[in-house]
Amino acid sequence: MTATPNKQNLPYEIIPAGKSRARISLIGTRSFLLEAPGDFDLAAQRRIWALTQTLKGWTDVAEIIPGMTNLLAIFRETPEDPDGVVGRLLSAWDTSQSIDLVGKTIEIPVHYGGEFATDLAALCDLSGLTDREVVRIHHQATYRVFALGSAPGFGYLHGLDPRLYMPRKTVPSLKMAKGCVTIGGMQTGVAMLTGPNGWNSIGFAELQMFDPLSPTPAMMAPGDAVRFVPERIEL
Repeated sequence: MTATPNKQNLPYEIIPAGKSRARISLIGTRSFLLEAPGDFDLAAQRRIWALTQTLKGWTDVAEIIPGMTNLLAIFRETPEDPDGVVGRLLSAWDTSQSIDLVGKTIEIPVHYGGEFATDLAALCDLSGLTDREVVRIHHQATYRVFALGSAPGFGYLHGLDPRLYMPRKTVPSLKMAKGCVTIGGMQTGVAMLTGPNGWNSIGFAELQMFDPLSPTPAMMAPGDAVRFVPERIEL
């Protein structure tokens, strides 16, 4: 793994914001989920990152969990006026400037094909591409980490070529190995745990991406760039 820090001094870069209406849902009594409108893209995620910075200044918010073009705000107490909270969140969404987080570049060595690429043939059948074309398209892209979640250290990555989009399985693999390089819908990632998994495996990465004993347990962070580097191709 190589990590190349961005040379800028600020933790993020200001990006001009557009204005679109977000959707807000009440989750339980203290949590509000804001979902960005429009496409599932970097522009929407930049505004989620910006809203995260804004909400850090709200003293009545206990926890902020940014996700994939969405954000969950958990308040310290049940609001007496939920509609007022919705109005505050929408106002913050409309007025916050978009930002681009300054991250590092992570290179992940991958063994494409082989025993762990259990779904590569199915992806070829769906896409009409050869296995070598799938590998080339997958590793030539640069991906951005939008958010962490699902499992410790798992990075939700954006930037998968549409030619490689593949729906998640209706019946998950019961014991997909930790380290499998996978595709699910319009995303790609690396399995953090061995167990049931509905994503489609095309290879394997041995790199340890989560260390609970480290001061920074997760290798990835929102804003990082990720490159998959072919270490071995077995087709």
